[in-house]
Amino acid sequence: MATTTISQQYTFRLGNDLNINRMGYGAMRLSGEQAFGEGADRASGIKVLQHVVDAGVNFIDTAAAYGPELNERLIADALHPYKKGLVIATKGGFHRANPQEWRTDGTPAWIKQEIDNSLRNLKVEQIDLWQLHRVDPNVPVEETIGAVADAVKAGKVKHVGLSEVNVEQIQRAESVLPIVSVQNLYNLGNRQWEDVLDYTTQKGIAFIPWFPLAAGPQTLEEKISHIAAKYNATTAQIALAWLLKRADNILLIPGTKSIHHLEENLKAVNIDLSAEDFALLSA
Repeated sequence: MATTTISQQYTFRLGNDLNINRMGYGAMRLSGEQAFGEGADRASGIKVLQHVVDAGVNFIDTAAAYGPELNERLIADALHPYKKGLVIATKGGFHRANPQEWRTDGTPAWIKQEIDNSLRNLKVEQIDLWQLHRVDPNVPVEETIGAVADAVKAGKVKHVGLSEVNVEQIQRAESVLPIVSVQNLYNLGNRQWEDVLDYTTQKGIAFIPWFPLAAGPQTLEEKISHIAAKYNATTAQIALAWLLKRADNILLIPGTKSIHHLEENLKAVNIDLSAEDFALLSA
C-alpha cells in the first residue's frame, strides 16, 4: 500500500517551539481491551506506528495508563531511536490494577513516579509533552501540577498539558506553570466543552479532542453522510475535516489498529469544507 503523506498546511506551534502537524495519532487502541494489557497483535501495532511516522505524522499521544505502561514501551520498541521532530506526548495520574479500574491519583509522589516511569518506558531523557490525565478531586490541582513543575525544572518534562478539565482548572494550573495543551472529549456530536475550546483558542493553547470520530445522534449522522457523498469522502473523514476547520489550535489524534483506516484518516486533511457545509454541520 502506498503511504499517504499528510499536507504540511495544517500545522500548530506547540509551546512556541515544537512544530506539530495537526493530524496526529492516538496509540491507545494498540493496547488490549479497555486499554489494558498488550494488544492482540503486537507486531502489527509496531507496523502501524512505523507507518504513522512514514506518513509524516509527528505527534503521537499515549499514556502511562494504557497497558499500564505497555503502550509507551510499544512506541519505544517501534520507533526508538526517534525520528527528528517526532513529538511523543504521554499522560499520567491514574492507577490501573485491572481493566475496569481507572483510579485517579494526583499526589506529588505518584506523579513523580509516573514521570520517571514514562521516561524509562519511552527511552527518552525528556518528555516532550506530559499531560495530567485527570484532576484528582482529592488533591488540589496546584499541588499536583507543582510536582510536574519540579520535573520541568529538572529537565525531565519540556511542556505540560491537562486532560478533561474546565476553564477554572486550567487557570489554576496556569498559576503554577504554563499550560500548552488541553485534551478533552469533543466531536461533532458532543460539544460540551465549547467554552474550553474557545479559551484555548484565545490563549494559543493546543486543544486535542479525544474520541474525535463519534458522530452523535442519527439526524447528525444523516447530515454527515449527505455531505460525505458530496466530497466523495467517508463520514469519518468529514468528522475530522470539520474539527480541523473548527479552530486552528485543534490537534487530532484519531487512533486505529488498521493501516487502511490510518490512511483513510490521514486523507481528511485534503478535504476543505465549504463555509456552507461547515455551518450546516455546526448547526
